[in-house]
Amino acid sequence: MGKKFITIGTFDGVHLGHKFIFDILKKLAAKNNLEPLILTFDFAPKLLKNNDTKNKVLTLPDEKLVLLKQENCEVKKLDFEKIKNLTCQEFFDILIKDYKMGGILTGEDFAFGKDRLGKKDFLSKACAENNIIYSCQNFVNNKEGHKISSSLIRKFLEQGEVSVASKMLGHFYTLKGLIVKGQQLGRQMGFATANLKIDTCKILPKGVFAVKVFLDNKEYKGVCNIGLRPTVEKNGAPLCEVHILDFNQDIYGKILQIALVAKIRGEKKFADLGELTQQINKDTASAVRILG
Repeated sequence: MGKKFITIGTFDGVHLGHKFIFDILKKLAAKNNLEPLILTFDFAPKLLKNNDTKNKVLTLPDEKLVLLKQENCEVKKLDFEKIKNLTCQEFFDILIKDYKMGGILTGEDFAFGKDRLGKKDFLSKACAENNIIYSCQNFVNNKEGHKISSSLIRKFLEQGEVSVASKMLGHFYTLKGLIVKGQQLGRQMGFATANLKIDTCKILPKGVFAVKVFLDNKEYKGVCNIGLRPTVEKNGAPLCEVHILDFNQDIYGKILQIALVAKIRGEKKFADLGELTQQINKDTASAVRILG
């Protein structure tokens, strides 16, 4: 097994900034006859330390692994519980011994080891002493000059700005869940909906969205409402409901995935179910127009 050119991170969302780093990693690895290796965590160490993953995550571990493997690099997971108390020197030694590190690529704000003491200065010195190539890259900005980061994308999603988030991700934001039975109000109104049980770690953008729907290896068009359903619920929990266009099958118990393409409107309270039905008709027409 040859030596590796390594990059390390949570890579939540696997966004365009991450992809920029991976492209450089592959070029550096090829130039120095090393193999590219991505080391990642299931969740950001900061979230694990605080035991605070609810509504904080862009990509669940399995979703992230699918996206990372598209980068044509070897991918390995780091177990945060096993390394959280290591000093930066101890962790650096593990990278050499267990992961055959011959080079390392980081971003400007990268830090590792207990108390995050393994910063740029430490890496420059430690790599030089061990004949390891060290490369530190600047951040990638979007057209507005903002650094493309997972935290910024989270903020846009929390505001329901899925189109802006998608541009920074380089792909649509997706939600996936088990289809469970709801109150079936949608069916009574002529709009059958699939209620999704979404992992609580995922960020849920609030509003009504035009979505691509993926079910049983087929793609459909749909409208999705994510929110508290103020017209029919007084103190409801956030719910993700999907109306699949031109579709009429029993799909309870199946796994359904949606890609949020564009926001149609924010959630609002209507006077009655008749007014809500009229709005759903308009939302459906908007979705058809957006999705083509």
